[in-house]
Amino acid sequence: MAGRLLANLIVAGGGILIRAAAQAYKQAIVNAQRSGVTAESVKAATKARQMTLEEAEKILGIDSKMSYDEVLKKYNHLFERNEKEGTFYIQSKVYRARLAIERGCT
Repeated sequence: MAGRLLANLIVAGGGILIRAAAQAYKQAIVNAQRSGVTAESVKAATKARQMTLEEAEKILGIDSKMSYDEVLKKYNHLFERNEKEGTFYIQSKVYRARLAIERGCT
């Protein structure tokens, strides 16, 4: 008897949680549409946060006159040094700086 009551309680509680989650999701979609948040605006915000070529040059300590081989040498040195004794944050900045340089070269 107690097992049956407990099972009914779990099933009823689970149903309530599922309905509440579905309603919250629907409301979030409505709120996003009202505020003007669209996939395009999210994409534009992401693109705006991309690193500029000037910022990448400062992070890697290079100038625009250096050859790509020299840039890669500097990148490898900084990346490996931060891998051994630096932080992941700095290492990721170095990596994203290299990507920005490559984006700027193409």
